[in-house]
Amino acid sequence: MDKKYAEYLLKKTKEDYNLIAEDFSNTRNFISDDIIMLGKYAKEGDKILDLGCGNGRLNEAFEGKKIEYTGVDNSEKMIEIAKKKYPPKKFLLNTNLNLPFSNDYFDKVYCLAVFHHIPSEEFRLQALNEIKRVLKPSGLLILTVWNLNPFKMILIGKKKRTLSFFKCSILKVLGKSKIDFNDFFIPWKDVCQRYIHYFTKGELKKLAEKSEFKIKKTGISESQKMRESNIYLIAEKRKVPID
Repeated sequence: MDKKYAEYLLKKTKEDYNLIAEDFSNTRNFISDDIIMLGKYAKEGDKILDLGCGNGRLNEAFEGKKIEYTGVDNSEKMIEIAKKKYPPKKFLLNTNLNLPFSNDYFDKVYCLAVFHHIPSEEFRLQALNEIKRVLKPSGLLILTVWNLNPFKMILIGKKKRTLSFFKCSILKVLGKSKIDFNDFFIPWKDVCQRYIHYFTKGELKKLAEKSEFKIKKTGISESQKMRESNIYLIAEKRKVPID
């Protein structure tokens, strides 16, 4: 993907979530099964970064644990909502892929349902390398992406998503699309079309390995409430970098 177009898509995603922030937050006012499961990786005293925090609902998974939480998002509107919902917590606006934290600072970095909005392999690797930089040695990256397998989407009745996926795939084959293969756009009502990338478990794992993370676990988590599933990856920052 052309770098300038990838930069445009990053900016578009930020603007899209500013447009739909209130509406989107209202669909994320519960704790999904995978958030509960992944929240168990947090330990007492951990410094935790919630990257792409949205309305801050990950805090619910840490209830009762003494942790140092920092939420970061590129949407001003989402940060405003998060601050209202969880006033004691620290939330920061950050509009680029570089993170405003020192090296080896966090014990855990959560990046839940965000990574699929980052266009191009170059920018995804940049994001992973920044996460690795701010993690302590042996710190964990806990990452999820939507499971956008087109056959899965058909089974759960996501007709618009499925049609968009196949339309974008055909345009790419015909050389009439600026986006990469497995990229497409998901509509939010009649408000906007959000850029998204369809990851497989294998692709996600290879990207993390390319950034020299040690893969601890990958899998698919089902959400009973939303009839959808996420691909998750748990990866560790190596104590000693690979030569």
